[in-house]
Amino acid sequence: MSGFSINKYDKLFNAILKLDSMDKCHQFFEDVCTIKELEDMTQRLEVAKLLSLGKSYQEVSQKTGASTATISRVNKCLNYGAGGYKLVIDKEDKKD
Repeated sequence: MSGFSINKYDKLFNAILKLDSMDKCHQFFEDVCTIKELEDMTQRLEVAKLLSLGKSYQEVSQKTGASTATISRVNKCLNYGAGGYKLVIDKEDKKD
């Protein structure tokens, strides 16, 4: 994993992996994150999906309300990041 210490976040990530239902995820993330943090993460994931479909910054901004700074940051992660967005997007695509 690039960018941060693996051990530092293991307890958090292991806790998330143990959540085995949507309701439990809601409960956990509502306690751990603010509404704004949840909205921001949701928006970033939607931005990543739209960018991966080849949508322009303008289209993405119009559909998500994201700023160009946010869109640019997500795009940078899609192109040069650890591949996390791609993992999630690919898994969602396989479910559909």
